Amino acid sequence: MATQSYVAFTPSHREAPVGRRGSSVPDDEPVEFSIYLKPLDPEARQSREEMATRRRRDYAAEIAQIRDFAAQNGLTVVEAEAARRRVRLRGSASAVRAAFKTELHQYQSADGATFRGRTGALSMPGDMAGIVEAVLGIDTRQAAQRRAIVRQAGQAGASYLPNAVGKFYGFPTGLTGAGQSIALIELGGGFLPADTKAAFSAMGLTPPSVIAVSVDGGKNAPTPDDGANAEVALDIQVAGGNAPGAKIAVYFAPNTDAGFVDAISQAAMDMTHKPSVMSISWGGPESTWSAQGLSAMTSALQDAASLGLSVFVAAGDNLATDGVSDGKAHVDFPASSPYAIGAGGTRITVADGAITAEVVWNEGTSGTGGGISAAYPVPVFQEGVRLPVNVSGGKAGRGVPDVAGNADPASGYVIHVNGAVEVVGGTSAVAPLWAGLTALINQSAGAPVGFFLEKLYPGHGAVREITSGNNKPKGSHIGYNAGPGWNACTGLGVPTGEALLALLAPPAV
Repeated sequence: MATQSYVAFTPSHREAPVGRRGSSVPDDEPVEFSIYLKPLDPEARQSREEMATRRRRDYAAEIAQIRDFAAQNGLTVVEAEAARRRVRLRGSASAVRAAFKTELHQYQSADGATFRGRTGALSMPGDMAGIVEAVLGIDTRQAAQRRAIVRQAGQAGASYLPNAVGKFYGFPTGLTGAGQSIALIELGGGFLPADTKAAFSAMGLTPPSVIAVSVDGGKNAPTPDDGANAEVALDIQVAGGNAPGAKIAVYFAPNTDAGFVDAISQAAMDMTHKPSVMSISWGGPESTWSAQGLSAMTSALQDAASLGLSVFVAAGDNLATDGVSDGKAHVDFPASSPYAIGAGGTRITVADGAITAEVVWNEGTSGTGGGISAAYPVPVFQEGVRLPVNVSGGKAGRGVPDVAGNADPASGYVIHVNGAVEVVGGTSAVAPLWAGLTALINQSAGAPVGFFLEKLYPGHGAVREITSGNNKPKGSHIGYNAGPGWNACTGLGVPTGEALLALLAPPAV
């Protein structure tokens, strides 16, 4: 392999990072990164043990090839996990530069954070390029933003305990999620056990088992001034508040493309905690991802689906532009992946313990993401749906979101974070809300219902349509209107708990 001609690995192309470029990365700086192997044929639903056994056989030669490449280039194999199609490597910056024919520089973002960046495509031996899907983590620019919004002091609005919101949506009674495990993906922040205890006491519930799991060195690291703590607390308290009998496994990873994909892959294949549901409240515009990042993330989500996991992903909090200032519509990723269940946001009005009105969440400058993907075609489960074209590109594509739920901070969730009580909203709340509901349904079904969109899209009255509102920024025409049927603000609609239970876990005849 050492003498083989190198080729450009075009899926790895990155534009120059946003930020001030500094000096070249020191030669002796350690670099740890993940190589993902290309998936083989699509896989039927199976157990983790079955997938691991088959992949150890099917990927033996490819992993040996990566080991040879590492040895010839002064790189160390940290882990080789056939079940995840991943080989984790470590080496000095100088060795990585030589191995992949790239340059590495230090950058500083506007908020003062420093990171390692590169521009252009990596290169590798031609036969290796034929088996590799992605090389992630050499570039450590931030991959995603959290989708939780803390309501400011003095801002008007109502607020509700997380389990009360579940009751508003008719979540099944008599179920707790017992025997289920919910995975939460976190790219920063942390939780305090005292906050969890206080939150569940306020809801009249016994706190669930909450376990921190490290991914690529990520840790449960709460700091008093880190807004990411509110994200973590929201996820735990909304998911657990609606499925208090479920175990909560929180996967902490670095906020990089490698950390994000590795967290999903690790959670999906976790033989210890064995989650059946996953909630992801982090994301970024599709346009900011490399081709290899999109591919590796979607393959990891496809693996999760084949293992029977239901994966819910926040659709974003920056309306139809997703916070991009190029005058075009953008959707959030990984919510736009065809193996994710995208979760959009609404604002609820409640009287006498029931929802009396519900509209698209749109505060003018913030509100639910949603639209038509520029990266993914219309998936099979949406082929019978009347989808608009992308309002900027004019092309068809995967519609986002699939479902929705209460997200407006003005009708937000009461959570406990850093020893204080806060009201928090964002589509970050919707992903764990649906995750908690699905844990209840899994308990009733006696088996994971998995990626259920092919059952949900034909329509069986299991969701309630939201027909009022839009996700256009204030003063802009860019965006989409709500309306009957699927729409690019709230998808098919909000949960009707008992009807979803009947659809996904019908009683035995």
